[in-house]
Amino acid sequence: MFKKFTIVDMLLFVAALLSLIFAETLYFQEKKMDGIFIGLWVPSILAFGIYLKLINNTKK
Repeated sequence: MFKKFTIVDMLLFVAALLSLIFAETLYFQEKKMDGIFIGLWVPSILAFGIYLKLINNTKK
């Protein structure tokens, strides 16, 4: 499964995962609003990765 990932794909995936972990950590440390704010980054990072993948595929 991970053989099809490029370096950029892996970096974006790791960034989204770290963002999710950081958001949950903040949320459970009673900094709920900060955790929600950081948690909103996760779908944005993943959507940006999908956008880059689509742009790369249309050039081929």
